[in-house]
Amino acid sequence: MRHVLEGDRDRNVKLDRKVLLPERSQKVKNHSPDGFNWGYYGSGPSQLALAVVLECTDKPDGYQEFKNKVISTLPKDQPFEVEFDL
Repeated sequence: MRHVLEGDRDRNVKLDRKVLLPERSQKVKNHSPDGFNWGYYGSGPSQLALAVVLECTDKPDGYQEFKNKVISTLPKDQPFEVEFDL
């Protein structure tokens, strides 16, 4: 299924036009108490990838791969909009 992920300079994220918050994913694995980030291979991108994969599939399977392919490649400290399939 095709999805749209958006982020702004304040690290606010929307998935398919709905606000995405880190709390659900932090209950599975708390990579980043500070929340989401992108554009590198760290804890914030891991939290975002986990949140996106959980929201889209209801399972955490494959979120590190999603981080490596999508989240880490986004422009660091910049707003973004990206389409992807999960």
